[in-house]
Amino acid sequence: MNVGVAARRTGLPAKTIRYYEEIGLVAPERAANGYRDYSSEDLHRLAFLRRARSLGFSIEDCRHLMALYGDKGRASHDVRALAKGHVVAIEHKVHALQSMRATLEKLIDACHGDSRPDCPILDDIAGEPRPGRIAAGGTVQPAS
Repeated sequence: MNVGVAARRTGLPAKTIRYYEEIGLVAPERAANGYRDYSSEDLHRLAFLRRARSLGFSIEDCRHLMALYGDKGRASHDVRALAKGHVVAIEHKVHALQSMRATLEKLIDACHGDSRPDCPILDDIAGEPRPGRIAAGGTVQPAS
């Protein structure tokens, strides 16, 4: 089947499928006319990649997961270790996002939101905390 049909069946954009081919995650056969000819095994690999990517695994993690999936002699602890490492990375991202949210909430609270031109949000982004304003990291600089 061609890339359009493969895209419809897997829920992936054709551009993504071509990219996965370019980086060696899938290798469809070529028909006599040179067009890609995706097999049911290729579709299975693409669906596997779609699911792994939806869980946030990197391309390299997906490559590793696919190798483990294809290795019937694999040890499940290898897969578990990869998944646990990914959870740790997700936890770090969650913490970073919570910190960003807290900083932005402090900056928003410090902003008058009126017609005046001074803006603690822009000052912070520019790295120009002024007395009485919120500084980088969400701390208030005392007025002198």
